[in-house]
Amino acid sequence: MKQTTRRDFLKQSGGFAAGSAALSLNLSSRAADANGRLVLGMIGPGGMGMNHIRALALLKDIAIAYVCDPDENRRNKAADDAEKLSGSRPKAVADMRRVFEDKSVDAVFIATPDHWHAPATLLACEAGKHVYVEKPCAHNLREGRLMLEAARRHNRVVQVGTQSRSTGHVRRAMELIHGGAIGEVLVAKVWNSQLRGNIGHAKPSAPPAHLDFDLWLGPVPAVPYQSNLLHSSWRWFHDFGAGDMGNDGSHDLDIGRWGLGVETHPSTVTALGGKYFFDDDQQFPDTQTVVFEYASDEKSKRPRQLIYEQRLWSPYVQEGHENGDAFYGTKGMLVLGKQNGWKLYGPRNELRDQMSGSTDLPAHHRNFLDCVKSGSRPHADIEIGHYSGALCHLGNIATRLGRTLNFDPKTEMFLDDPKAARMVRRTYRPEHWAVPKGV
Repeated sequence: MKQTTRRDFLKQSGGFAAGSAALSLNLSSRAADANGRLVLGMIGPGGMGMNHIRALALLKDIAIAYVCDPDENRRNKAADDAEKLSGSRPKAVADMRRVFEDKSVDAVFIATPDHWHAPATLLACEAGKHVYVEKPCAHNLREGRLMLEAARRHNRVVQVGTQSRSTGHVRRAMELIHGGAIGEVLVAKVWNSQLRGNIGHAKPSAPPAHLDFDLWLGPVPAVPYQSNLLHSSWRWFHDFGAGDMGNDGSHDLDIGRWGLGVETHPSTVTALGGKYFFDDDQQFPDTQTVVFEYASDEKSKRPRQLIYEQRLWSPYVQEGHENGDAFYGTKGMLVLGKQNGWKLYGPRNELRDQMSGSTDLPAHHRNFLDCVKSGSRPHADIEIGHYSGALCHLGNIATRLGRTLNFDPKTEMFLDDPKAARMVRRTYRPEHWAVPKGV
């Protein structure tokens, strides 16, 4: 039995994660600071935003110039932490427009709630900034298309925060799958099986003094503040997030689509689910099963299927992984966890290969920064992020409606279903400065 270690793969592939750091600096197409460093702004220095800061602040070829958040306490703490790690204190601002108008800023990291992902990315691209934006790249499907168009129109590098795209053991698994190691892959299954917490019930109240709640809402129609809405629990509300399918599920759906080899939207979506377990203010399902079918095309003469399962009340793991992907081929099967590694099986479950590993956020950062310098397309380019993120939105729409939906991948519209068609977009606050153009 052959075993592939992460170290072996990195050696064989030229050490893409570690070796990429040695790429030469090309400063001809950007405004470097006096020391030749890329100048960054961090928008949304919360949970994931602070993970970015802790990693980026240690890099010698970047400078964090701004941290931006409508919560004064969060932005000041982020500035304190960045200063401790890098020796230089970034400016702490509430309004992201202050970051965009500074011509010395080369790129921004957007780790805001989902409802700000597209508006902030579009404004950044228009201001000439490159963008690293968290997943899902948009709050709704239409916004994802606008982000892709803006990145191409302004010739900006836009990387989505699905860091598995830069992770060694995942990339090796994709290389094997696409090379035919398990035959033709007709079905992929994704699961999000974990134990979440109850956010309880809350009534509208006055926001805390340190939070500019109206600025936090942005282009979303005004709703009253309530204590279980933010910070992290916004993702469970329709106006602001995409549920756990758009949170943890988006990572594994991206891997599933990658391994399945589909580079467009599905043509059919069917789903069932709802709140089977939690009694709280969450608006998204805690239990969900979605099936996507991709029509046959020039690349594959057979249709392919992508299955998503979600159980947010599970005190156990499935097939060895809390969140994972299984790829079913005509000659074998590969079961993968982005945090644990993978195993490849042949006929009759013969274990033929395996590899350990965990997600590599620094490698994803490095890929983005190197692409900003070179102008190359990043591993999780916005086009990739749009097609993967759309799965979250399509699946949530089908679950809310509880029926099978037919979708046109070219027009990005549902067929013969006016109610579903309206859910491809969202409603915005009239005349707000951040409402995306073309929605």
